[in-house]
Amino acid sequence: MAKNSVSIPEQQNNIFGALLGIILVVLLAVFAHWLKLQVYNIKNVAGLGIPGSVLEYPIWAVILGLILNPILKRLNIYHFLKPGFRTELFLKVGLVLLGAGINIVFIAKAGMGGILQGIIMVTSVFFFSWWLSGKFGLPDKLRAVMSTAIAVCGVSAAIAAAGAVLAKKEEITYITTLVIIVALPLMVLSPILASAMNLPEPVAGAWFGGNVDTTAAVVGAGTIYGKVAQEVATIVKSSQNALIGVVAFLLSLYFSTVVNGGIAERPSLMIIWQRFPKFVLGFIFASILLSIGLIPAAAAAGKDLNVGNVITWVKDWAFCIAFVCKGLDVSFGELKKMGWNPFIVYIIVTIINTTLALIVAWLIFGVLFPYGK
Repeated sequence: MAKNSVSIPEQQNNIFGALLGIILVVLLAVFAHWLKLQVYNIKNVAGLGIPGSVLEYPIWAVILGLILNPILKRLNIYHFLKPGFRTELFLKVGLVLLGAGINIVFIAKAGMGGILQGIIMVTSVFFFSWWLSGKFGLPDKLRAVMSTAIAVCGVSAAIAAAGAVLAKKEEITYITTLVIIVALPLMVLSPILASAMNLPEPVAGAWFGGNVDTTAAVVGAGTIYGKVAQEVATIVKSSQNALIGVVAFLLSLYFSTVVNGGIAERPSLMIIWQRFPKFVLGFIFASILLSIGLIPAAAAAGKDLNVGNVITWVKDWAFCIAFVCKGLDVSFGELKKMGWNPFIVYIIVTIINTTLALIVAWLIFGVLFPYGK
């Protein structure tokens, strides 16, 4: 038998582990929804002044994932079940279905603002991160992966950048872990801060889309704040997601011609297509189907269910499962291997990113392109 071949019992074991992993995350998602219902109508949860209505399912789902994460590792069954922790799959399913609830007219208008915000944020944050990480003496490949992750859209962008610059496995693992650890608190804190500042939902959603690094956490923050906030946050983050291919292409060009002197893979239009997040096209297509009437809008509460309601129901469950997986994906151990400098840079850039995103979101979605008007 060849070295790289996998025996039939091993394949069956992987399939069985993936199946059990999926069953586990589904059960945790059901429990997260149950917890949400228990506190939803409470006006002051645990005397903290927090209304239960803001404790939406993304919070409970992530918490449950974080709790089970070390338990599964201690029991030595985490890696057996991990094939079932399909964060990206469930997230992209939810994002495509989310498009089926947003009119393309609003997308076109918000999309203009989203593209403008995306260009401003990605460009400014990337180059600031690149400069600052250089001051801290970080290796070029780590600088590229980190800067892309913060500037564009977290894990997906980090993976694309790593492929473009041929980064080391430990570098991509470190950055993706750091992205998740920082994004989860931001998912909860951003809606709280937006509420304290009394931000309109479109501005708050644009802020979440610009300052929270992962698409899952962006959707979670928007869900917590409100329906319109969720829509705008998704549109803004999707606009930034669409720049993944461009950033990966430019990084590949820079590293192949400057850093590596032509050793790395030569960039091409194919690289842009390979790095481009295909779910963005699905999101837009679903929105077009809704806009031309091929998919009915979700019926109002108290009315008969329709296809729109079913899509909304599936979307919410897909997101909830993705948030559970996000909590299960965290690896605190990876943070110890790279030292403090990358962490310090990441936090500083995140603070600058958050501040700049608030200003840009207010100018674009509060003044230039007011959503829904």
